Amino acid sequence: MKKQFSVQLLDWDSRQNHRAMPWKGEKDPYRIWLSEIILQQTRVEQGWAYYLRFIEKYPNVNSLANAPEPEVMKLWEGLGYYSRCRNLIASAKMIATDFKGVFPNTYDSLLKLKGVGGYTAAAIASFGFGLPHAVVDGNVQRVLARVFGIEDAIDSTLGKKLFEQLANELLEKNEPARYNQAIMDFGATVCKPQLPSCSNCPFSDDCIALQKGIVDQLPVKSKKMKVRERFFTYHFLECKKSVFVRVRNEKDIWQDLNEFVLQESEQEFTMEGATNFLEGWLGDNEYVMTSVLKQKPHKLTHQTIHITLVRIKLEKELPEVNGYKWVTVSQLKKLAFPKALHEFTQADFFQ
Repeated sequence: MKKQFSVQLLDWDSRQNHRAMPWKGEKDPYRIWLSEIILQQTRVEQGWAYYLRFIEKYPNVNSLANAPEPEVMKLWEGLGYYSRCRNLIASAKMIATDFKGVFPNTYDSLLKLKGVGGYTAAAIASFGFGLPHAVVDGNVQRVLARVFGIEDAIDSTLGKKLFEQLANELLEKNEPARYNQAIMDFGATVCKPQLPSCSNCPFSDDCIALQKGIVDQLPVKSKKMKVRERFFTYHFLECKKSVFVRVRNEKDIWQDLNEFVLQESEQEFTMEGATNFLEGWLGDNEYVMTSVLKQKPHKLTHQTIHITLVRIKLEKELPEVNGYKWVTVSQLKKLAFPKALHEFTQADFFQ
């Protein structure tokens, strides 16, 4: 089966793989790197438009390295997992300085870039430079686990090593870019997590998971993620068409993004809790609470954020404190905010 795997996969790729993506077949390592960073924790459908905007705004690595960081963060706004954007900026600057603007062209040198791990380095190396390194992402692990009946957990040390070894053993060394793209596309379109198209699968006669009736049980994942519940009340303080905001500098979610006055608590929003918090902040300053807006929970990888926004109009501005400052409505639109707060920065919110 191992000997025929790449032959059958590439035959499927030639005959049935019609998956279109703007970076597919791309040879420019900068564009490949950009697409891979965007897609690390983002669906293709969502990342597509961001990729096109980035290459239009920053057509090469040097233009990205020289761009103002707030501008890059603003362009990333809405994609989430903002550490990816910070890594993107840091790596672009590293390529511009340490590599003299020339994209690193070996697997080991690619690993020196911030935010680039084994999978991303293999993708850039194979797609950009034709080097024989197998990509091992969730799609690849799922295909290999099912076809070869691997029941070792993909998140275990042994499992990770096993999948990486098998992936490199199966890799078509003469066509690494095409092979890597084909197996990822196959996992995304045929050997899907739910409702895989087993009847249209070229490996159906040999697939161990299908023969054993355990397709829906593979791949195995051992660790169960503990999700942390957090409760944020954002106080949207307005005064004379200005809003009180700050940049989140803590090593936490949404680092380097802007936010309104934050009250984090151990439980769901209550009017009493919000009022007590405001009294401590506002003192004798007269205010009117105009609305309370509760959002649907925002589910991140390891935590769920419950957000309530309290809109408040003040008679006079507060002094700048704890990093908060007053910005005008026009300035507000140019700042990068978490997706959860983006709608409150738009002009129609102030009408």
